[in-house]
Parts: sequence; structure tokens; C-alpha cells
Amino acid sequence: MGKNFEEIREELQKRKLELEEKLARMAKERVTDDQVQDPGDQALSSTLELLKTSFQDTELEEYNRLTKALEKIKDGTYGMCMDCGEPISERRLKSFPNASRCLICQEEFEDKSGS
Repeated sequence: MGKNFEEIREELQKRKLELEEKLARMAKERVTDDQVQDPGDQALSSTLELLKTSFQDTELEEYNRLTKALEKIKDGTYGMCMDCGEPISERRLKSFPNASRCLICQEEFEDKSGS
């Protein structure tokens, strides 16, 4: 595949660094100040902790996809669909740089998994 992915690689690297900083900051943040709480405060703290964990999971998933895309650029397999092996359109990669499937295979995957 003769495409030059340098611009995409730079964007992926930049976003990866942003996520690393955000995840490190989130890991240090505390939801509560460990003071005695009434049941309402405890419920709110619990809900905030669940939201924080959910957000961290989402950020970590994106981080892992970015890392995988950067590895593919390095080994020369970036831009190839993981299901059919055909090239992923440049337009799709520009819109979704960590795409691992072409649009047709992605739609089939989503139909099968009920997403």
C-alpha cells in the first residue's frame, strides 16, 4: 500500500499522549475527601465513582486502539481491513484514523454483535 500515513501517525501520536496525560490525571483524582458522609452523600460518591470508572474504561479502550493503529503503521499493515484484508478507504481513515475494518466489514460486524 503506497499511501503515506505520516500525517495520520502524527495525529494518532498526539491523541495518544493526550489520553496518557488524562488517564494519569484521572488515576490521581479522588471523588471523595474521606469525610463522614450521610447516605445521600454516599450514594452520590458511589455514582461519581462509577461514572469516573466508566469514563476511564472508555478512554483506555481508545488508547488501546490508538496504540494498535500506531503499531500497524510501524509494521506496514495499517489501512488494511482486519476481516477481508482489503484496503480501508483513505476517507474513512481520515475520519476514523484507528479504524481496523473497512466500512462494509464494520457494518457486518455491528449487525452481528447487535450494536
